[in-house]
Amino acid sequence: MSDGSLADALAAAESPTALLRNNPGRHPYPVQSEFTNWIEEVRSWRETCALSDLSHHQKDLYVEGPDALSVFADLGINDFGGFEPGQAKQFVACNPEGYVIGDAILFYLDEERLKLTGTPVAPDWVEYNLATGDYDATAEADERYHDKDEPHRTFRYQLQGPHALDTMRDAVEGSLPEIPFFNFDAVTVGGVEVRALRHAMASNAGFEIWGPWAERDAVRDALLDAGEAYGIRQLGEKSYKAQGQEKGWIARPLPAIFGDSMADYREWLDADSYEATSTLGGSFDPDDVSEYYLNPIELGYERFVDFDHEFVGREAVMEMAEEPQREKVTLVWDDDDVVDILASLFRDGETYKYFDLSMPYWAVFHYDEVRSGNETAGLSKYFGYTYNERSVLSLALVDPEYSDPGTEVTLVWGEPGGTSPNPKVEDHVQTEITATVAPNPYVDLDE
Repeated sequence: MSDGSLADALAAAESPTALLRNNPGRHPYPVQSEFTNWIEEVRSWRETCALSDLSHHQKDLYVEGPDALSVFADLGINDFGGFEPGQAKQFVACNPEGYVIGDAILFYLDEERLKLTGTPVAPDWVEYNLATGDYDATAEADERYHDKDEPHRTFRYQLQGPHALDTMRDAVEGSLPEIPFFNFDAVTVGGVEVRALRHAMASNAGFEIWGPWAERDAVRDALLDAGEAYGIRQLGEKSYKAQGQEKGWIARPLPAIFGDSMADYREWLDADSYEATSTLGGSFDPDDVSEYYLNPIELGYERFVDFDHEFVGREAVMEMAEEPQREKVTLVWDDDDVVDILASLFRDGETYKYFDLSMPYWAVFHYDEVRSGNETAGLSKYFGYTYNERSVLSLALVDPEYSDPGTEVTLVWGEPGGTSPNPKVEDHVQTEITATVAPNPYVDLDE
């Protein structure tokens, strides 16, 4: 732990954006690069079955006590009516101005006992409010963020793909219970009692399985044995990070914690926290850090906002829901422009910003500017090549007038000024990429 706070780190920097752009690159993902080859692994979640190891890159926050649910209801935009043990939901927390701090998956484990799992952003915010608020509840964190070797409380695996249900049925001892969507139940796999959360990628059933850390190998081996007949593949770092563009979930918004209303929180956060050490990158370069903030309406979370309870940011989010917001879309990058980025490596002179097709990330919070003519049309975030669609796709938020499928926009590619203090970024020149607006999610397996 650092002796200083995020507030101290900011005081030594020129601005929040200067602090974040000076951070030294993305957090490593402590799973091997490839188990077979990344193309075969990418194909598996669409054609056969994919197994991901999520045990090492997300924080678990266990909250227990009579007010365990109350703290989440006070902070989350979600509807908590009827929420009970055995269920889970995507928890979204906002700052007082209605902008998203972070999201994570909330599991209702037992009476007065819940677990929040995700990047450290949302768990940190909940932990702070428990520490400083008047709640009859305690929190215990299993940090396990990018630490492969340290023992943790649980492992967590994910099964997805058209044969995930078949694999799960064969792996479970006895019969697999009927588990409703985003509910979980106890099952036995490899002689180990675990819990399985039912989720889905498009129309395919999927599961997240967690259990005692010491039994992780036995459960993994049983899942792989059961899935062998269905062509199961383990996802390495390259393939795991290629899923987002197809799913349509905009990951890693910059936490909306740098305004005056969040000053006390920045004093509480350590200078070596995820929020302080994660890297900001991309061509989008506004004057004020608040321009990076995203709101729950434009991210598509309006469907589960519950205005019938008080939560931090409620009034601001209500106002946002009454006004036109940017639309969530997929951008399909022009193939020739992508080829030209790569071709610049084979020409004399300056090159464009390079990215590895299979694992393109050098920043945690990546934002690119989207333009139409001389006007800013929006911003682009999660991007990358998907072998399944043979395209580079990015997830974007654009103003409504640019959101119709087939609309052409321009994505500005490369860091501001073609340079960055981030050692993961080489000197380059900015360029422009033509992109075509498409639906989000881009892939609809129900069609």
